[in-house]
Amino acid sequence: MPEPFILLVVVIAAAIGFGIANGFNDAANAIATVIGTRTLSPRSAIIMAACFNFLGAATGTAVAMTIGKGIIDPEDLTMNIVLAGTMAITVWALVATYYGMPISLTHGLVAGLVGAGIATCGSGAIVWGVLTKVISAVAIAPLLGFAAGFWVMVAIMWIFRKAAPERMRGVFGNLQVLSAAFLAYSHGKNDGQMPIALICMALMTYYGSGEFQIPFWVVVASAASISFGTFIGGRRVIETLGLKVTTLRPVQGFAAEASAATIIEGASYLGIPVSTTHCISSAIMGVGATRRLSAVRWGIARNIVLAWILTFPACGILGWLIASLLKIVA
Repeated sequence: MPEPFILLVVVIAAAIGFGIANGFNDAANAIATVIGTRTLSPRSAIIMAACFNFLGAATGTAVAMTIGKGIIDPEDLTMNIVLAGTMAITVWALVATYYGMPISLTHGLVAGLVGAGIATCGSGAIVWGVLTKVISAVAIAPLLGFAAGFWVMVAIMWIFRKAAPERMRGVFGNLQVLSAAFLAYSHGKNDGQMPIALICMALMTYYGSGEFQIPFWVVVASAASISFGTFIGGRRVIETLGLKVTTLRPVQGFAAEASAATIIEGASYLGIPVSTTHCISSAIMGVGATRRLSAVRWGIARNIVLAWILTFPACGILGWLIASLLKIVA
């Protein structure tokens, strides 16, 4: 039985809403440090992030391909699964943003789709090999972020050990604008692919083609939704990462952003979905730890890590519940 057109419209609208929520929470991570160091004003940083998120989302679709055709077996994919997974992560993202907690929308979406897939078709609908790779990235990305932030900061301190502090502030103030733009771009190229994947999954299901294709209008609409979300929201997440985890100056901000962006860009090239939240949060912790371990507010860091851990089960359960309700309604 073909899927009703109205359901396609609802799923596309939900995917756009998810993109806006992504801009509220995940994309805000890209500019938290540049605002926290007062290198850019919040308005300037948000406009810059919105532009570079759009560019990133429009110039690479490898991650969208992984999410769109690699988590749920295309033969078992239904519009209800896509809608339930999207609603699950959107609800969780809005709750987390309200409390100022940065989360991984990428992994939350994957968990929501998995929960919805199990509720609708059973565990056989899940492509466990791809899911294992995604879950592995949950553990590996923060470790890489912490290590990269720590060692990049150590290298900078050694190279510029004889430089005057005033000169350091000037040089790295300019460099941090570039690193923040790079991080926003890499976010769009990885996490920014999620709305694209959702809409294309819905189109594939509706038309019954069995082939995952990415129309250009989908890329534009998805990129615009994330940019819009970044532009109108994200203040609480910015405060948590930019001001509360550790004291940041332009040099520390540059080290954290450059480290996180490089990891995300490499993962995007390989088509592996990783979390901007995980990478930049852990990189900030790594940079802060170069001064002394007490320079990191580990209570805040603990809350952030707890939000990461809760995201998978919370979104999986929400996806399962919503899909189960949709089965009853349908």
